[in-house]
Amino acid sequence: MFNSNTFSYIIIFLFLTFGNATLHSQILVVGDTSITKVDTLKYETDDVVVTATRVEQKIIDIPYPVTRLKSSQFKFSRRVSVDDVLENVPGLFLQSRYGNHDVRIAIRGFGSRSNTGIRGVRILLDGIPESEPDGQTRIEAIDFNSIGSIEVVKGNSSSLYTNAPGGVIYFINDIYFPYSFVTQFNEFGSFDLRRNGLKFGIRTDKYGLLGTYSYHNYKGFRPHSEDYWHIFNTVVDMLPGDGTNLQIFGYFVDGLIKLPGSLTKEEFDEDPYQAAQREVDRDSKRITTKGRLGLKFNTKFGKNNNQEIEVLPYGTIKYFHRTSAEYRIMNRYGLGSSYRYINKHTIAGLDNEFSVGGDFLYQTGPIEYYNNIGGQKGDQLVALTDETIGNNGFYFSDFLELYDKRFYILLTGRYDNVYYETVDKLLESRNAFRRFEAFTPKAALNFKLTPSVAIYTSYGLSFDSPAGNEMDNYPTSSNPSILLNPDLNPQKSKNFELGIKGNILIPESQFFNNIIFEATFFNILIEDEIIPFEVYGDVFFRNAAKTNRTGLEIGGSIGVFEGLTLQASYTFSDFFYDDYIALTVDENLDTLTQNFTGNSAPSVPKHNLFFALAYNHPITNQITGFIRGSIRFVSGMYIDDGNSDKTADYTIFGTDLGFDMTFGRFNLLISGGINNIADKVYVGFININSSNGRFYEAGEPQNFYAGIRLGYIFN
Repeated sequence: MFNSNTFSYIIIFLFLTFGNATLHSQILVVGDTSITKVDTLKYETDDVVVTATRVEQKIIDIPYPVTRLKSSQFKFSRRVSVDDVLENVPGLFLQSRYGNHDVRIAIRGFGSRSNTGIRGVRILLDGIPESEPDGQTRIEAIDFNSIGSIEVVKGNSSSLYTNAPGGVIYFINDIYFPYSFVTQFNEFGSFDLRRNGLKFGIRTDKYGLLGTYSYHNYKGFRPHSEDYWHIFNTVVDMLPGDGTNLQIFGYFVDGLIKLPGSLTKEEFDEDPYQAAQREVDRDSKRITTKGRLGLKFNTKFGKNNNQEIEVLPYGTIKYFHRTSAEYRIMNRYGLGSSYRYINKHTIAGLDNEFSVGGDFLYQTGPIEYYNNIGGQKGDQLVALTDETIGNNGFYFSDFLELYDKRFYILLTGRYDNVYYETVDKLLESRNAFRRFEAFTPKAALNFKLTPSVAIYTSYGLSFDSPAGNEMDNYPTSSNPSILLNPDLNPQKSKNFELGIKGNILIPESQFFNNIIFEATFFNILIEDEIIPFEVYGDVFFRNAAKTNRTGLEIGGSIGVFEGLTLQASYTFSDFFYDDYIALTVDENLDTLTQNFTGNSAPSVPKHNLFFALAYNHPITNQITGFIRGSIRFVSGMYIDDGNSDKTADYTIFGTDLGFDMTFGRFNLLISGGINNIADKVYVGFININSSNGRFYEAGEPQNFYAGIRLGYIFN
């Protein structure tokens, strides 16, 4: 439908008037339950204090591109996976594999190397990292029915968090509700989608309790892609005294996901929705049981409560079964803690916020290997290892006003020590230990042209150590007899960005009275980029020499007139290898030398465009209607470092609609929608650098969903 070559010439003009919308309700919303009249538009960008940056300042004052979403933005949306709630954030590229939670998240290319799970982007839930000590992340425990808000920090965040060169996504459970409530929710849709659950909250003067249980069951649009989950989240919020807050977090997750695998081009052309026969024969799947318990203590003290201490210890237990070529059972036990000290004071009459803190993460446990007999565990133990991954990190941050509440500088820096130890319990000579250390500073400036428009720039270093599964050794490494890859090094990068953002309010205007916009240019130079490759179907990782990434992120929202909002986002990505000569191992274990210098990075579209037009209309005093239409265009992507093939451009359409009804203390919300209305067949996920040509996985075909939520407020 669109010619991708035209975008470079017209997109900047189209989008400089748009920005990241933060759609809020003017009604009182308790959980998902409304008490009074429903949604009109109100934008609070200049009033929101962001915590994901570890600097508690307004978005307009922070020298980073930051987006904050509230649950009211996606209350009519399907809530199966993260791409259902973050689809309109500029700079994010989300690739869902099978229409469930297994989504590849990439920001500025970081994360695109992961063929499973999330890499290069730090994921937190209530301040506790869902990311493991090595940076690998799975988000089965994040229930979007429980989430109250989401903060997205795009770009290099390595000076504040471990392994976060792409940014941070910070999920916050919906604990800040004013009254006790209960909500029962049901969702169903195509391919036997079922999602049912209960959410409740109890609120008194001194404490609050949030609990959410969800059951998810989905057959999937490909054979051998079904999944089911039980997810329980809870938060206890206590106020023991003025300036002091104590919160207790817990979750439990149990479920299974089956994996249909990637297809060759011939198989994709024949039937894009079939499963790979090898994955069916292996019964490839992941069985997960995990739980977490955490505690956050926060207290303010000193003159005018200008000092603050926060301590956040937590523990995790994880139990995985994974079937592929072998049957693997992993037991992981983790302990962690984050702490920080904040001091807000003045220097020569200028505001200053200084903080120092640290993160400690330790994870250990045995891994058992058995033969995989058609998806069943063989009787004989083939291998047994103990795997330990740890990270100790310390950071500082200083946010200083330079001039007249308009000009600010933010200086941050972090030291990380990431280590891996693998002990073979059956063959001691295979034991291995590796450690990676780095200091990553960053400097950023923010200047407010007006109280509601600011320009910003930053420059910093980033550090991304290999994940544990990326450390697996391969047959042709320099020392194939040990368990950890001796040749793989962390990737390091130099990151520059320049941007503008704002929130222009014209309350007296009937049309275009609220414009929020954000535009960021970035350039990233990467050394030793970590790249996946295959040896006879098994995935390993190597370093590319140098990579250059240049891009532009533009996004926003404009209130056309009362109730009608236009949202748009656009990302331009020009990523290529400056210097890359690779040793490639084919399926016959022959080693070849190939020169990929000048090639484009795979699985990254040059153009990613999203439009949505939404309309809220009060039908009566008790009923409000909502309708939205959306369109996404994604240009073709290369499938491997050699640029041997490129997928086709695709354009997909979607629509959502719903009714929000309030009757006294009862609230009924009915929603539904259709995704991929035109039933477009397209490559939605690329399994990059496959040695046997299995690159292609289809995106979701046409599908519908519908939901019913019934809530009641007790106070």
